[in-house]
Amino acid sequence: MKKWAPRVLLAAALAGLSAFLLKGDVWTFWTWWLLAFLMGMVAMPLTGRLFAGFEDKGWMFSKVLAITVTGFLTWLLVTVKILPFTALTCIGVSLACAVGCGILYHFQVKKGIDCIPTGKGNLVYWEEILFFAFFLMWTYFAGFRPQAYGTEKFMDYGFMEAMMRSTTLPARDLWYSEGTINYYYGGQYFAVFLTKLTGSKVELTYNLMRTFVAAFAFVLPFSLVYQMSVDKLKGNLTGKKRYVPVLAGITAGLSVSIAGNMHYVVYSKIIPWIQKLQGKEVDSYWFPDATRYIGYNPDVLEDKTIHEFPCYSFVLGDLHAHVVNVMFVLFLVGLLYTWMRSVRMREAVIERPGRKQFWKRQLLIPHIILAAVMIGMFRFTNFWDFIIYFVVTGGVVLFTNIVQFEGKVKKILSVTVVQAVEIIVISYVVSLPFTLQFDSMFKGVGIAQNHSMIHQLLILWGLPVFLTVLLIVCIIWEKLRGGANRSLYRLMKAISVPDLFVIIMGLCAIGLIVIPEFVYVRDIYESRNARANTMFKLTYQAYMLFGMTMGYGIFRMLATARKKVVKVLSVIGLVLLCWTFGYFGNSVHAWFGNVWNVSEYKGLNATSFLENSFVEDVAGIQWLKKNVKGSPVVLEANGDSYSEYERVSAMTGLPTVLGWYVHEWLWRDDTADLNQKSADIESIYTSADQEYVRELLEEYDVSYIFVGSTEREKYGEQLNEEVLNSVGTVVFRDENYGTYILKVEK
Repeated sequence: MKKWAPRVLLAAALAGLSAFLLKGDVWTFWTWWLLAFLMGMVAMPLTGRLFAGFEDKGWMFSKVLAITVTGFLTWLLVTVKILPFTALTCIGVSLACAVGCGILYHFQVKKGIDCIPTGKGNLVYWEEILFFAFFLMWTYFAGFRPQAYGTEKFMDYGFMEAMMRSTTLPARDLWYSEGTINYYYGGQYFAVFLTKLTGSKVELTYNLMRTFVAAFAFVLPFSLVYQMSVDKLKGNLTGKKRYVPVLAGITAGLSVSIAGNMHYVVYSKIIPWIQKLQGKEVDSYWFPDATRYIGYNPDVLEDKTIHEFPCYSFVLGDLHAHVVNVMFVLFLVGLLYTWMRSVRMREAVIERPGRKQFWKRQLLIPHIILAAVMIGMFRFTNFWDFIIYFVVTGGVVLFTNIVQFEGKVKKILSVTVVQAVEIIVISYVVSLPFTLQFDSMFKGVGIAQNHSMIHQLLILWGLPVFLTVLLIVCIIWEKLRGGANRSLYRLMKAISVPDLFVIIMGLCAIGLIVIPEFVYVRDIYESRNARANTMFKLTYQAYMLFGMTMGYGIFRMLATARKKVVKVLSVIGLVLLCWTFGYFGNSVHAWFGNVWNVSEYKGLNATSFLENSFVEDVAGIQWLKKNVKGSPVVLEANGDSYSEYERVSAMTGLPTVLGWYVHEWLWRDDTADLNQKSADIESIYTSADQEYVRELLEEYDVSYIFVGSTEREKYGEQLNEEVLNSVGTVVFRDENYGTYILKVEK
């Protein structure tokens, strides 16, 4: 009891701190943390079997697995029109899954199968503390800049509001009322699923979802790399080495979730230091520059690229597909490791199954089937990850089969190909409800005409590539020096599972940064940003794979390498890696301000900015949110992407005839149609022909017309309010600013 007293006090202190920092928002915060805790605990009968070799039985991964299974099943049942997308459906499906886990647990107990981390309460406790602490930290920071305004936040928030209103999926496109959302809406869907499941409000959960993911971005790499280090040092965790798994796990978690890249070190620390020594004026550092370097410094007009990473995303606050998918891809990586580990453990048992039994065993591997389902799910959460992690999964399968089948080429190839086909088939089948309603934006693959400068690649990727190559060389050298056979199979057989897995992660990461130098996926940005989207999505995943590779690799080399030069290089690498953690403090201060001053905390309400930024329109927007049910069309002036236009549709989720132009151009690829709609909207607001206006309103099934700040700004004196008032009845008017809403007579 005395042993646990300090831990209870620490947990209580964290709970009290959360109440102090988050004020009224703490109830929603606690609800989400408690939901994740309960869902993860209930899912342990399933997770404990999948992650049987982990010391904690996959305790942290269980939270994501529970959200994945319940959320995906709900989405599937809704998209095939078996159930409506309501809070009751979300709760019902979750309870049904809980009952299934309860039944599974009952049979496991009868068979003596242990799926609970018995005797590992200390590890589970600290993982929960870390998860709560990082969730709280990011949530507190978000409260200093909560507005869903700027960059693409209108789109992210609007998707959530649209789905909250909808009982079907995909929801009606808030910026193209004649169609449904034609984008990877899965990230926002899972945010809405959890919102409906907890009875929360989108105003708060828009921010809470991104901080929730940010917490997983630390704790999942921690859990995985901790276990990999334990597996590597098993039987040798004595003296100082007993701290290696914890240090490696923490380094991996920090590398994935809060680190920047060496751009921050070079341009924020080294170059300013040199300028200061030379007596020159020191350049200021703006944290987004670390993600907009190639094509910008020096300026290359025709090759503007993007190379973002999780910390930047978590600070900026967008809730894009690639952000929410972070927790799902990290789960998949952990799943692949535990499968590879389980295969190696089974090698000790000599079995010679018959041909039929052999293929049945290869095709009914739970880990592979679940991985295939998740890869299929990526088609609607973040399509790029579907391609990336099919390759990563294929690499793990290939390497595992090489070792498992003792270098027998024919068997290795046949099993790998069959399992690859299995993954593709399952992934395509489970994603059919999405793909059948989705018009692909894929325009083919182009050959890169521009290439990154060598020094830019070295600054962005030199450190992780060097440490990865050093680790691979170290591993291979150790085995060759130890007398391992030089054949590929014998060499791989001699390499431990964690070492082999980290080699796969490292090689995949290197491949992801190399690909954009040769090819790119074509899209509407091809003229000046040809490589931007390809580099962005591929290197984002490379960054996370590198983070886990470095966390494991540095401490693995420090603990086991015999050559002093390897240890010295590892220490240098660790120092440089830790230096990049300073990006977190720089970006938090630049974006959120003085976070040490608790009194400046604004709260999590993502719509609070309306009171100041759209003072003329806020009352009308709030009236629509309160009084209009379902998804009737509300007409507002349309405008360019990333602008203040579409504030009504974005904040209410109510569809308008046409929204942000470039986004719909990307999603629909029909500029003639978009131009016609834009002209028709202008005619409705400015035409003196009442009958023509009525025809257009009927054609687009417009129920409400919003007349506010952007409408007056765009149309000015051409705004024909006399005609507008003749086609509808005023149902809301703000006497202070003249903003009003018309309900169209039908």
